[in-house]
Amino acid sequence: MTPLKMLAFDLGASNGRAILGEYDGERLTVELKARFLNGPLNELGHWYWNIPRLWADIKASLARVSGEYGTPESIGIDSWGVDFGLLDSSGRLLGNPFHYRDARTDGMREVAFSKLPRELLYKYTGNSFERYNTLFQVMAALQNEGSGEGEASRLLLISDLFAFFLTGATATEFTAATTTQLLRVGTLEWCSPVLEALKIPPSLFTPVTLPGSIRGLVSDRIATETGMKPIPVVAVAQHDTASAVAAIPSLGSDYCFISSGTWSLMGIEVDVPILSNQAMELGYTNEGCANGRYRLLKNIMGLWILQECRRVWEAEGQSFSYGELDELASREVPFASFIDPGRDLFFEPGDMCDRIRVSCKDSGQPVPESRGAIVRCILESLALKYRWALENLETVSGKTIRTIHIVGGGTRNRLLNQFTANSTNRPVLAGPEEAAAIGNLIMQAIGLGRLKNIEDGKRLVRNSIQVEEFVPENVDEWDSAYERFCRICKHAERRKD
Repeated sequence: MTPLKMLAFDLGASNGRAILGEYDGERLTVELKARFLNGPLNELGHWYWNIPRLWADIKASLARVSGEYGTPESIGIDSWGVDFGLLDSSGRLLGNPFHYRDARTDGMREVAFSKLPRELLYKYTGNSFERYNTLFQVMAALQNEGSGEGEASRLLLISDLFAFFLTGATATEFTAATTTQLLRVGTLEWCSPVLEALKIPPSLFTPVTLPGSIRGLVSDRIATETGMKPIPVVAVAQHDTASAVAAIPSLGSDYCFISSGTWSLMGIEVDVPILSNQAMELGYTNEGCANGRYRLLKNIMGLWILQECRRVWEAEGQSFSYGELDELASREVPFASFIDPGRDLFFEPGDMCDRIRVSCKDSGQPVPESRGAIVRCILESLALKYRWALENLETVSGKTIRTIHIVGGGTRNRLLNQFTANSTNRPVLAGPEEAAAIGNLIMQAIGLGRLKNIEDGKRLVRNSIQVEEFVPENVDEWDSAYERFCRICKHAERRKD
């Protein structure tokens, strides 16, 4: 067969990547063609995304790929969820989209619950009540005079926004829509009872389409600007975690996944959403899969805390690779201090090193001073939080989990992978690193008719990608550490950040 070349844009919270994939009928090869920075932009006390810069980087990547390798057969875009841009009636973007870490949503959950009981909201949408959900962001925008909301004609999630820039077509992809707390769970319909109760205009929202559909062709203007031909833009599983899960090569169903990066998304795939009160109280959310199933998962703060510490150290003139930070951490005393990564204290950008010290001091623990001690505190705390999430995942789902499969950029952190195996007493399989981009490419191949389904895609990944196994070690010591970690987390719950 003629090799199929496809271009995946994987837009994460810290960087974006353009990855060229080639499928020859038996194997998939991937090659990074461009990497560009992404991150929050602070203006006048608010956090935004720099969409013009990201769009310029995407077009530059298209031009580079076109000039060096010719035009691929298709393009797919995946990104983080919940955030959105607003368009006026002429298709003009009404300002930079807010970043999900912006504080403008403070208090919005309480306003929503006063108009719609939280139990009913969970039954309608299946989403946990995260402060950054699209629902609460839209509520904040509607309350904010001068936000431009009155001029808005359409709301597009980030991946759909860039697909619109490429094609001129507006729609909302299913997996991205399931992150909003505005889609009626188990359907492709926006949730009318939620919109009505909270007075959100239904006209803002576009039709929801399934992964693998063709969104449109690259417009003539963009084709001319980048040297591309007017190729199809495939609506892949556009939420990056959904794409990453589509690329997990594990056999069977007795595993859970951790999509590891700025966030750690830990969960399982289920045939139908789990909407029990227990799942709601423990903060588990139901989000869409590439194959129409659902991911029951827990959002965990992830490597964001370490990324922010690294940024602080770089500002002080000390630059460390993640491998070097792992080496520093490995020399430190185990289990000296813990933090609860889920505290609001660690949510907004800032000096995480200082916040970790404050958290440890407040809970009566030794205060980590060295960089290695801080890194070890973060990684051990994350691994122990994974155990907490795994145990509750088994309780909520009634499923026994025997293996953990870690995918995404966090797979490079071998120390965290080993800590996760130790903490959970489960073998950990790590890889692929570029899982979101690979899942993106799989859905492009399905959309173009070159693969039949996700199962074919997973077999393709198994034929193409090596994974690394981490076997549990020092389990008794980690069991004792977990008991103390749980006490620290309960202490944190009693405090107001």
